[in-house]
Amino acid sequence: MKNKLYSRHPTVKWAQSSDKLFITIDLPDAQDVKLKLEPEGKFFFSATSGAEKIPYEVDIDLYDKVDVNESKASIGLRNICYLVKKAENRWWSRLLKQEGKPPVFLKVDWDKWVDEDEEEPENKLGSDTDFGDFDFSNLNMGGGQGFDADAAGKDDEIDDDSDTEEEPSAGGEPDAEDSHGVETGGKPDARA
Repeated sequence: MKNKLYSRHPTVKWAQSSDKLFITIDLPDAQDVKLKLEPEGKFFFSATSGAEKIPYEVDIDLYDKVDVNESKASIGLRNICYLVKKAENRWWSRLLKQEGKPPVFLKVDWDKWVDEDEEEPENKLGSDTDFGDFDFSNLNMGGGQGFDADAAGKDDEIDDDSDTEEEPSAGGEPDAEDSHGVETGGKPDARA
């Protein structure tokens, strides 16, 4: 790595479950992306970014062997996600084969992290959730989801109406009784 001083290292976040590694390379607007994963655990990434086409590179040896055919990559606008299938279903004590302090560009991805002792009860749900998080970035790039936007809009309307109706009831003394009556029958009638 020292002979390639011209390449920078992007931030690399990682997490694991017993059977998978989640590697996220934070590099907005990555171009000329090259990814290489070898069965022995050799992981190589290179790309350029920005108007100056600044080169970035990651060249690491993973702790153990991986299943290249079952591993998947997703290149997004802000990052590159790699779902790496471990060759053996077991927890790794660290990400890199090399012992000692990891490089500064390597960070734990706490959003995807699952503790070894917590994985068993959530094994099926945890795997599906992590896979969902991995594919979710691609879905967001494809377009918005109207259902969520409508739900958010209805919540805003309810909050606005309740604020308006609470102001007159704030003048009356039995505040709790008025708001309780509004919730059960008064509010839907007012909208209809």
